[in-house]
Amino acid sequence: MSSSWSWYVIVLVVLNLVGSVWLLWFTGKRRAGDPAPEQTSHYWDGDVTEYNKPMPRWWIVLFYLTIVFGTAYLLYYPGLGAWRGASGWSSQREHDAQRAENEARIAAAFAPYAEKSFEELARDPVARKLGQSLFASHCAACHGADARGARGFPDLTDTVWHWGGTPDDVLASVRDGRQAMMPPLASAFASDAEIDETVAYVRSLSGQQVDGQLAEKGAARFSALCSACHGAEGKGNPLLGAPDLSDSYWLYGGDVASVRTSVTTGRSGQMPAHGDLLGPARTRVVAAWVHARSSAAKQP
Repeated sequence: MSSSWSWYVIVLVVLNLVGSVWLLWFTGKRRAGDPAPEQTSHYWDGDVTEYNKPMPRWWIVLFYLTIVFGTAYLLYYPGLGAWRGASGWSSQREHDAQRAENEARIAAAFAPYAEKSFEELARDPVARKLGQSLFASHCAACHGADARGARGFPDLTDTVWHWGGTPDDVLASVRDGRQAMMPPLASAFASDAEIDETVAYVRSLSGQQVDGQLAEKGAARFSALCSACHGAEGKGNPLLGAPDLSDSYWLYGGDVASVRTSVTTGRSGQMPAHGDLLGPARTRVVAAWVHARSSAAKQP
């Protein structure tokens, strides 16, 4: 708050307080020449008279005490512009204190799970419940409440892992986040025909029905433009997050239009880091829960 606005607020508050005291004093006393309370000359039905009696003394005193209390409150707490008040209290400081208290309580609750292996956490019913709760709070917005993902957000219940599916890989994804980047390649093609050929070859890698002649022509172009990330056979590279193009899983869709968009305009996907937000123990618990969800799909 600027100094001018601060002084504006201070002057406004002081004028209101002084004005309230003056109004109470001015209207609460009788003056010489005022008619008696019963002499207002207002009568109804012959014997119903309007009186003009002063306010009760206790009510006036209570009103004054209210003003005194309000003034003391404004002086003790920061209620006058940018002035911090005699107490030095601030909502930010109180928020930080409450947050620190809550963080300490949460850290104590999760401390027993900080060093446990993923296998131990997967067998612990309390740890599984905590992991599911953390997932619902921090991950479900993108991956869905059932962890099955959506277009552009990976399904975490299958066996497909673009960045690797070992416990350490999953923990690193949750803790440090991931940044996937498929560069736009439209400028690398001389014509739309070359794009169609490459798209046909990419789709053929997963066994989809394509024009064989187009796919054959696109093979060399795939080798030149795409194999550095996806591998010569399109099997992907977990170190880069480059997906396996030979399976049936397509994060952004495997139809002609979707693959063409991926090739020409590229894709960008980001998994935000949660390590600083959750801390080591909670990060491990939710990562173990995610890993267990996928491991269940691997069971015969």
